[in-house]
Amino acid sequence: MSSTGSDAERGAPAGDREKVVLSEAEWKQRLTPEQYRIARKAGTERAFTGAYWDEKRAGTYTCVCCGTPLFSSYTKYDSGTGWPSFWNTVEPGAVDERDDRSLFMRRTEVVCAVCDAHLGHVFPDGPRPTGRRYCINSASLELVPEEKSPEGEGARKESAPDGGTEGQGSG
Repeated sequence: MSSTGSDAERGAPAGDREKVVLSEAEWKQRLTPEQYRIARKAGTERAFTGAYWDEKRAGTYTCVCCGTPLFSSYTKYDSGTGWPSFWNTVEPGAVDERDDRSLFMRRTEVVCAVCDAHLGHVFPDGPRPTGRRYCINSASLELVPEEKSPEGEGARKESAPDGGTEGQGSG
């Protein structure tokens, strides 16, 4: 299923959007069973099985529940974990972090700042410049591909974690 939210909400910075609060029944109606299990019940997909773990297209990864922009393909990299990994969010405040002490360990859970959808976890072992690895479930995301220019120019260039430039994230 595609993301929800009005056209005016989709793409708006997280800080500019009202919190999205729906009943469990409404979430179940809007999401696939797998999306619901992961995004609303803090589940996890198996490594190397999600739609985006090896995705190479340029674009913006949005919240599957509310459409909030969360991550850019320009900060996506291959962490070798089998989940989409990013070294930064698309903007400050796009996600919230919470202490997670489940599974007999201490981790930092990452949730959508607008609708509290469970996205995954963030770890302090990522590449420069942030040193962070946002390890995210594909089922919590929807990729909005970047459109190529009429001249066939492709994606814009940005600094990559290694200090070089990339035209798109390496999946």
